[in-house]
Amino acid sequence: MEKIQPSLSRQDIICAETPGSPVAMVVFGASGDLAHRKLIPSIFNLFTQDLLDERFYLLGCGRKKITDEQFRESVKQAIRQSRSGASAKDLDAFAEKLYFASGDYDNAEFYKSIKAGLVELDKKHKVDGCHIFYLAIPPFLYSTIVEHLGRASLSCSGQSDSKCRARLVVEKPFGRDLQSAAELNEKISRCFDESQIYRIDHYLGKETVQNILMFRFANIIFEPVWNCEYIDHVQITITESMGIGHRGSYYDQAGVLRDIFQNHMLQMLALVAMEPPASFEADCVRDEKVRLLRFIRSFSPGDLNNSIVRGQYGPGVVDGKHVVGYRSELGVDQNSRTETFVAAKLFIDNRRWQGVPFYLRAGKRLAHKDTEVAITFKKVPHSMFASAGLDDMPSNVLVLQIQPEEGISLRFQAKRPGSKICMSTLNMNFNYKDVFLVDMPEAYQRLLLDCMLGDQTLFDRYDSVETAWRLLEPVLQRWQNDESAPYEYPAGSESTPETDGLIESDGRAWRKLAEI
Repeated sequence: MEKIQPSLSRQDIICAETPGSPVAMVVFGASGDLAHRKLIPSIFNLFTQDLLDERFYLLGCGRKKITDEQFRESVKQAIRQSRSGASAKDLDAFAEKLYFASGDYDNAEFYKSIKAGLVELDKKHKVDGCHIFYLAIPPFLYSTIVEHLGRASLSCSGQSDSKCRARLVVEKPFGRDLQSAAELNEKISRCFDESQIYRIDHYLGKETVQNILMFRFANIIFEPVWNCEYIDHVQITITESMGIGHRGSYYDQAGVLRDIFQNHMLQMLALVAMEPPASFEADCVRDEKVRLLRFIRSFSPGDLNNSIVRGQYGPGVVDGKHVVGYRSELGVDQNSRTETFVAAKLFIDNRRWQGVPFYLRAGKRLAHKDTEVAITFKKVPHSMFASAGLDDMPSNVLVLQIQPEEGISLRFQAKRPGSKICMSTLNMNFNYKDVFLVDMPEAYQRLLLDCMLGDQTLFDRYDSVETAWRLLEPVLQRWQNDESAPYEYPAGSESTPETDGLIESDGRAWRKLAEI
């Protein structure tokens, strides 16, 4: 197996990260699971890497009545669980930047106290009024908090002084359909300008997802063949072996189409297929992503069964352990018709991708955890080795592996030692961790740092959200009105007949899960 080593040059100087600006972060839901498991440990990582401005501080907000010291101790414990090597010195120094405010999210007095606390803490930490409001809370609370921020004059919308510009970070899902997304955006836009809103999708913070842009547009060898003349089809996979865990009540109202397809899946598709942006500026990149999403062919109500299928996991065996089916999970309706797996076939109606199918699949309780983009090129039109029995050689395949390991693989044909015509399929693999000898940074790290710097490149814009919901609206309506249940697949499955039929009817096959 060929190993790839990075070559060092003067351009390596641009790899140095720009530290964050002096900001205050106000986290609503700071005592919750998301904040303790992902958000605050990522901020701590930035702190230990000297990427936080020394004036940074964090004000946690929540209903839980705890003191600053109790909050600090809970944060230290959460960081110890996620980073076993965290030093006591670093934890203590970081904890000094943490504070907590308790209150009711629907009480105007709570926001008055937050505002007064920010004035005091800004003065103490010498922050010049730049506040990031992070909504790490259930989506039904978004509107309530945003409206109160506006009434308390904490949103700074329309102010000319850039130092006073607040920023709002909104977790997915942004709405649950086109109408609710539009209503949510209308409420938020009353208090925050679009330039202040950071709709976060943690998949866009993953190194290999970011690398799609670099890989395509910084190398001349791939872009000329990145089109329908040379590419046969594209597969995008997001599968997990775990179930829904403690998210039963949320997941049963969402399903994989809302939870994965509308955001992660379509965002990756846009990066793979979009046209070259004029520059690496945020709006240039996001303009091209939206333009690409608008070119995706709409689902035809009469042809939905040939374009998209849904499933729901039943009892089965995962990693040698028996697990219950979806309807037996805590918080799930026993008669639930919520999908836990979706496979779809999409077409992009533009010149670059005319006729190239994009096969997408995402689901839970499958055999492996695997997220990848696989680009399969067309076969050689004429084999000069047909006389030796090599008239149907395998296609070249480029795989962008996103998890569990991050890397790139290229499959091609080459001669092996032996007779004059002795050919094999070889894989040239590049693994980030093996090459750069570092642990891959948490996706939230990248996104939080960009937010502190005011860079919206990796954050979703509203027109992109709206276009994605508009594409899926016919599917959501059809499933809502369809009383039939999704097909059941055994937990731990590699695939299912229904899923296989979607791609095999075109004479193709799914890649095996976790296949490199």
